[in-house]
Amino acid sequence: MRTQVAIIGSGPSGLLLGQLLTDAGIDNVILERATQDYVLGRIRAGVLEEGMAGMLDEAGAGARMRREGLPHDGFDLTFSARHHRIDLFGLTGKHVIVYGQTEVTRDLMDRRAQTGGVTVYEAANVQPRDFDGAQPYVTYEQDGIEHRLYCDFIAGCDGYHGPSRKAVEGRGLETFERVYPFGWLGIVADVPPVSHELIYSNHPRGFALCSMRSNTRSRYYVQCALDEKVEEWPDERFWDEIRRRLPTETAEKMTTGPSIEKSIAPLRSFVAEPMRFGRLFLVGDAAHIVPPTGAKGLNLAASDVRYLFDGVREHYAEKSDAGIDVYSQRALRRVWKAERFSWWMTNTMHCFPEQGAFGQRIQEAELDYLAGSVAASTSLAENYVGLPY
Repeated sequence: MRTQVAIIGSGPSGLLLGQLLTDAGIDNVILERATQDYVLGRIRAGVLEEGMAGMLDEAGAGARMRREGLPHDGFDLTFSARHHRIDLFGLTGKHVIVYGQTEVTRDLMDRRAQTGGVTVYEAANVQPRDFDGAQPYVTYEQDGIEHRLYCDFIAGCDGYHGPSRKAVEGRGLETFERVYPFGWLGIVADVPPVSHELIYSNHPRGFALCSMRSNTRSRYYVQCALDEKVEEWPDERFWDEIRRRLPTETAEKMTTGPSIEKSIAPLRSFVAEPMRFGRLFLVGDAAHIVPPTGAKGLNLAASDVRYLFDGVREHYAEKSDAGIDVYSQRALRRVWKAERFSWWMTNTMHCFPEQGAFGQRIQEAELDYLAGSVAASTSLAENYVGLPY
């Protein structure tokens, strides 16, 4: 089998890239190790920057997001029993849209089916090969038979644990990592959100986040130790803890209920450089991870797709490799800015084991300064809504 672009991974970045290529008349095939139901069953974050929302529109997959997504013009910071609202729209003229990653994936899958895009599910032992030469290909297995997919380019949209980055280890790949000494315990519950906008809470007991998937489904998080187990957190304990980390008037308004999903996620910052190796390109989580504090993971994958799609389209339409040649530099410039912002949000809002009372006071002073400075609030807002591509 032959195609122009082989895409490894059918998460949002792989599907978005595939749809943009299909709509531009560029043939592509997506290879996915899991089943379609498994991919759709993953519950992930969903705060979309305007840039990503615009790309979903461009791909013909944005209609349901525009109908059902929740535009947010701001969010709340709470600290020292105080509230401070970051007026995203007032400070930047932009907003974000709360729309679950699962829904983004579903919309892109439906659009791909409508336009005849090819996705091979349950493709085992996927391996990119000969990407340093003129004729790269990808091998995979189905029903015990090995297949070869020849192509011009390979897009590694296969996540942190996928085969694409592993294939370039030892070829000049450099990695940078910061592992944080805590995780997020998150639950999903079919209860109305405590607020119509997100609440980020700094508290001496640890960070908390009040988010939502819809007007009837809430997503809440509390900072926890890495060695804690989900089984140690029955629903009642979780609800008691998150209310202790919120101002009294907010805690009293919170509606509780049984969780439908509960998990603990460690936090890390990670970047792999470069993001191009010959005709293989790393995209999204294959190249970088950010802590979820700044809501940047999914959006960074979208900006990677923007740069790679523009370069590939230019290659075929204009017979120029200028865009492809600068893909890694362009993507990494934006990646590191998002890494910086996510690192800053994480350091400002969380309790670190070594910080003590002095560190807590420093965080409170930082947040107090933020609340009283239009310049500081504007800097936060413009990073949160997303820097330009």
